[in-house]
Amino acid sequence: MELKAEIQQTVKTAMKSGDAMVVSTLRLLLSAVHNEEIKARRELTTEEIQKTISTLCKQHNEAIELFRKGGREELAQKEEAELKILQRYLPQPLTEEAVRGLIQDSIDELSAKGIQDLGRVMKAVMPKVGGRTDGKRVNELAKAILGG
Repeated sequence: MELKAEIQQTVKTAMKSGDAMVVSTLRLLLSAVHNEEIKARRELTTEEIQKTISTLCKQHNEAIELFRKGGREELAQKEEAELKILQRYLPQPLTEEAVRGLIQDSIDELSAKGIQDLGRVMKAVMPKVGGRTDGKRVNELAKAILGG
């Protein structure tokens, strides 16, 4: 609940200072959070709000990539600015070394032997990274470590 209140306070501050980019980005975020609360029929926890923010960040990253492919640099820059605003509310991402360490720990715990154990390893690692690293990147690293 405190993360949502922090976001709402930032919106108020941005409205007073006339920062339209922050206001529009965070209103979109609050709308997404509200929709998730309606689905869940309760207030979201901080972790659930961060998961929603992470989903929006992924959407912005995809949009940036598509705008750049389409030669729309000005739209890509707008998406990047919005992405930076959203990323303020996410926990610090894990370093690649930390992710590799978590993957290796999970491999050791599960006695995983090769690429055939990738699903088990991913199932063990993802709760540990807690949304602080993209699952696609974790999968790539796990495949490399398992010899895929």
